[in-house]
Amino acid sequence: MINYEKFTLKNGLKVIVHKDETTPIVAFNLIYNIGAKDEKPEKTGFAHLFEHLMFEGSVNIPNYDSPLQIVSGTNNAFTNNDFTNYYITLPKENIETAFWLESDRMLQLAFSEKKLKIQKNVVIEEYKERYLNQPYGNDMLLLRELAYKIHPYRWSTIGKTTQHIEDANLQDVKDFFYKYYAPNNAILSIAGNVEMEDIKKLSEKWFAPIERRDVPEKNIPQEPKQTQERRLTVKEDVPFDAIYIAFPYFDRLHKKYYASDLLSDVLANGDSARFYQNLVKKNNIFTDIDAYITGSIDKGLFVIEGKPTEKTSMEMAEKEIWKELEIIKNELVKDYELQKVKNNIESTIEFSKTSILNKAMTLGYYELLGNVDLINNEQEKYNNVTQETIKDVANDIFQKTNCSTLYYLSS
Repeated sequence: MINYEKFTLKNGLKVIVHKDETTPIVAFNLIYNIGAKDEKPEKTGFAHLFEHLMFEGSVNIPNYDSPLQIVSGTNNAFTNNDFTNYYITLPKENIETAFWLESDRMLQLAFSEKKLKIQKNVVIEEYKERYLNQPYGNDMLLLRELAYKIHPYRWSTIGKTTQHIEDANLQDVKDFFYKYYAPNNAILSIAGNVEMEDIKKLSEKWFAPIERRDVPEKNIPQEPKQTQERRLTVKEDVPFDAIYIAFPYFDRLHKKYYASDLLSDVLANGDSARFYQNLVKKNNIFTDIDAYITGSIDKGLFVIEGKPTEKTSMEMAEKEIWKELEIIKNELVKDYELQKVKNNIESTIEFSKTSILNKAMTLGYYELLGNVDLINNEQEKYNNVTQETIKDVANDIFQKTNCSTLYYLSS
């Protein structure tokens, strides 16, 4: 059981506090409700670029890292399609340093052409290194564009193209900051051996003076139901052919989300899962195959990806995948299969609670979803999934008219 208390400042900043007396370390986690899905199609990659810019210093603190290092703190951040997350861990005696640093860069960054140029170059090089110069690096870029036609999940967090980053100017960056980096668009979650009243006082001292900003209402275009199979074949300089099949599935708060997650584990979580046993070990169709869900807040993708053996044609590989999908659509999974993946989920959830940072992050994320209580009852939702539910969800998801298939061929 994770206990927590929460309050909201007059400027809209939501604060969640979890007291843990077992650790001298405090985790300070700040989520901004801005991700790649909030970008304009002609200006993508901004949320990620801005994550980098946030470490270039604020008006009153030109070097973000130095004060934190002095008090034995560490920090990092990440961006995804749904939100941007910044976090600090440090000894509880030095927690005010985290309030000082994060409130000052929420108030106003130190914008400059020089800093923007530096971070644009960093992001562009990251794009090239991770997505263009790595084997299969652009697979999800291609798959997203194939599977989504309306929703902004059709581009990855890094953006559609490096040109969008190259074209970003200082005014674009300033507009982005004052539009989204606001107390009324943020959630602060703190976990550690802290007192609620102390956190309230520090929040009032450092964050309350920051005024609310005019954050635009989210107006994300939702993807219409797919009614026709989509296919794409590309040739790239990669060592082996690969196949990707993506299906739209449920949003993060849908009751069938949990069955979808367990379904992917039944198919491909470990050497005892169906895909490995039947398609790798027994029939030697694939050298490697996986299935997973993207876990997005809006409707995500259920992805199957694999590398066929040299003797296996792409057509045969695809056919064998569909054989396995038809079996799970028509027959109940074995009780031991379902219990095994439930046990794996439970151990993952319980292990995550041993980390003070994970607890702070999870509290903030569930508050963003609108249901912070999930931190204590999500395991129950997994446990309530039945064999019949798995079968029903498999039939919901695995439809030919609902799939996007990418053949990624070696040139």
